[in-house]
Parts: sequence; structure tokens; C-alpha cells
Amino acid sequence: MPDPSPSPEFAPLARLREQVSRVLLGKPEPIRLALVALLGGGHILIEDAPGVGKTSLAKAIAKSLDGTFTRLQFTPDMLPSDILGASLFKPDMGEFEFRRGPIFTNVLLADEINRTTPRTQSALLEAMSEGQVSVEGATLPLEPPFFVIATQNPLESEGTYPLPDNQLDRFMVCTGIGYPDREHERRALIDHAGRDPLDDVAPVISRQELKALRTRVGAVRVDDSLRDYLLDIVEATRSHADLVQGASTRGALTFDTAARAAAVLDGRDYVTPDDVKGLAVPVLAHRLGVRGTMREGRREKAGAVVRQILAEVPVPG
Repeated sequence: MPDPSPSPEFAPLARLREQVSRVLLGKPEPIRLALVALLGGGHILIEDAPGVGKTSLAKAIAKSLDGTFTRLQFTPDMLPSDILGASLFKPDMGEFEFRRGPIFTNVLLADEINRTTPRTQSALLEAMSEGQVSVEGATLPLEPPFFVIATQNPLESEGTYPLPDNQLDRFMVCTGIGYPDREHERRALIDHAGRDPLDDVAPVISRQELKALRTRVGAVRVDDSLRDYLLDIVEATRSHADLVQGASTRGALTFDTAARAAAVLDGRDYVTPDDVKGLAVPVLAHRLGVRGTMREGRREKAGAVVRQILAEVPVPG
């Protein structure tokens, strides 16, 4: 649980979390996971049906951050240049000028990312892992923070291109949002009637404050017993009978970073066992290969395996 009296340096996070919660009602866990990814310098993949708040979550985070936001609707005819940009010839100057694409932003909503071809999907790989874009022989840095919120509908397969494993591995966390409970849906009907709650969202955290908080993530203390606990969970995925592919070393490093980010989000400078347990499924499940399972049900089956592993691996005292 968050510290009831966080120190002043954590106050921007409390404001950010509270403001986004006013837009996406009754969904504290997806909000927490999105902010863990943002703090940890990672990205988030949201798998869910249309209309449950994926776009609202992305816009609320973007408007709460003193930065830029771009939404890209992915389609089968989209080209890499539609994301990265391209050089256009200027007859009046007799030369080419590079026009930057929509990837040059702080928060990128990649809507229905699995509706575009693998070639176009791969245009995001370098940007997501290295914060830069290589195009037409030049390497261009992306202004931090660069945060991707990608969405896909796991129940729809016609006209889609499943994300390859190396693309999935670039997402720090993968989660769903789900339908709200009746109380929060009733409140949404009342509060959102005739108005958009995003209209009330204003910047509550600057890019400089976010940069400082990201620096704190690297300084969070992880006890040796907790580090071994995290590694025990990762190693168990590599030998589980129901899995054909366990978590990679990148997955283990991401797991560690996410746990540190969760600690900072809750106003702490140390990781707890609950940080590790609470992030195991959203950080690891989408990276695992489940034996005899179609890709559509992969995350759910892998999540069940991870929960089984959590039940079996001893928690440090």
C-alpha cells in the first residue's frame, strides 16, 4: 500500500495516480501497472475488448504529464515510414527534407497494434528498446520520456498479425482492464453525462520530475533474499513442464526494474515480497510459451502457470 504520508519528492506520483483514477474509474490495478511501466522506463501492452478505457488511460497519463501525446490507429496498409517519418523532396530548395513521424512524441498510443504487418510492427523495436530511431542512414534520439501504450483485442484474430516474441519482450508489463463493477459504471453514467472527464485533466508532473523519479528507481534497495526469490521464480519458468519457453534474462532484468518502480510508486526506497509477487504475472506471462496453447489464450494460460509457481516457490521471511 502507498505510504499515507509520502515525502515531498513522491508527491507528483500521488497527484498523477489520483488524477488518472478520476478518468478510469474503479481500475486501480491497470493504472498502477501503467505507472510502474512509465516509472521503470518501459512500455505497456493492454489486451482487452474495445470500449473498456484503454484510450482514456493513455490520454489521461499523457495529459497529466507535461509532454506530447500521439495516437496511431494501426492498419494493414500502414508502412514503417508512417511511423518513423520520411524524406520529402522540396522543389523550391532542390533538396530532400526529413519529416519526422508520429513516433517522435512522449506518449504513443499504438492502438490495435496487431492489425499491422510484422514489418511495420518492427519499426517500433529500436525505439522501444533504445529510445532512438534509425532511418535513412541517420540515428535520431527520441526525447525522453518515450512511453508506448499498445492495445490489442485478444478475442479477434481475423485480419491480425500476432506480435512476435521479440516484440512482446519489449513490453515491461502486459495486462487487461476489464469491465467496471456496477457501482463504478453507474458513477460513470452520472459523472460523464454530457462531458468528457479528460477535459479536467491537466499536467501534474513535469518531465524533469519524472526523470528524477526514474533515477530513484535505480537506487531502490533490493535485499539479497528478495533478489534470489525473483530469480527462483524466473528459473522455475524455464523448467516448468507446461512451458516450452521460459523467461529470458531480459525478462529477469525487467522484473527487477518493475519491482523497484513499484516501490517508488508507493513512496518506498526498498522492495518488498509483495512487489515481486504482484508483478510476476503482468511482467512474465506474456514472455512465456505455453505447451499446446494457441496464441489467443497464451497470456491467460501462462498467467495460471506463473500463479502456480508463486504458490510453490518459498517467500523469503
